[in-house]
Amino acid sequence: MEDIRVRTVAITAVAPLVWGTTYLTTEQLLPADRPLLAALVRALPAGLVLLAVVRQLPRGDWWWRAALLGVCNIGLFFPLVFLAAYHLPGGLAATVQAASPLAVMALALLLLRERPGAVRVVAALVGLAGVGLLVLRSPDGVTPIGLAGAFGSVLVSALGFVLVKRWGRPEGVGMLTFVSWQLVAGGLLLLPLALVVEGAPPAVDLPALGGFLWIGAAGTVLAYACWFHGLSRMPAGAVSLVGLLNPVTGTALGVAVAGEAFGWPQALGMALVLGGVAAGQRRTTPAPVDPVTEPVTDPTPSRAREVVLAR
Repeated sequence: MEDIRVRTVAITAVAPLVWGTTYLTTEQLLPADRPLLAALVRALPAGLVLLAVVRQLPRGDWWWRAALLGVCNIGLFFPLVFLAAYHLPGGLAATVQAASPLAVMALALLLLRERPGAVRVVAALVGLAGVGLLVLRSPDGVTPIGLAGAFGSVLVSALGFVLVKRWGRPEGVGMLTFVSWQLVAGGLLLLPLALVVEGAPPAVDLPALGGFLWIGAAGTVLAYACWFHGLSRMPAGAVSLVGLLNPVTGTALGVAVAGEAFGWPQALGMALVLGGVAAGQRRTTPAPVDPVTEPVTDPTPSRAREVVLAR
């Protein structure tokens, strides 16, 4: 059982490790000041390709559920992340994103009755402090729109992830099918917005094409499949703490690729983040009711099947 849990954490960790490359990819490779275009290209092509492969559409209540999840996890989250990437220093954006575990735990308590426990709350605070040390730098380049994008992305993604945890997946639906529904729904929302707000897309050179392929294939399809795999098998709070590996990856890439400084504050911060992630995976006493996120056979919202998960 312990081996299965370690494997689940390892698979889940792929998502934040890949997401940690987003800021550097955006800054170095993508067309400047096009958050809606970046979000659209990241979501819709991958979603359509996946949907063409799986050839399975939602049924019943899953039409509106998939649409809502697509809006939260893709249609709003992606452009807000890119907005923060374009208008904030990468370190500050990562620091704001590190507040996500606390937001997820709060919503999980309200919507799932999933008690995070003192250990996970402390682990989240330690991880947040660690991220602050990781990205300790001058606040040059901070803008209100960038801060709004960063905080907004935390809120909408927390809601989307908790809803995934609450609803799970319908019976017989694979993870890639589940991801494809959300990508298409979010991408269709972004398509008219990108054209109206940003106009026709600019010419795309080879580096930009490579950047779009990376954030679409690895940063979207692979990462979300791994992330939802974790959400289907672990408490929401524990999964969100794994997400703190995102700024660790960003810091490591900044040092290796962009030549950013790495001293004792960053080393201490990395240790705190990794300690917070590890502490958040400790087994805790199960709450009385813990809604399952495995496939459900009764799609009726009022009678969703609930099972106590093994911790």
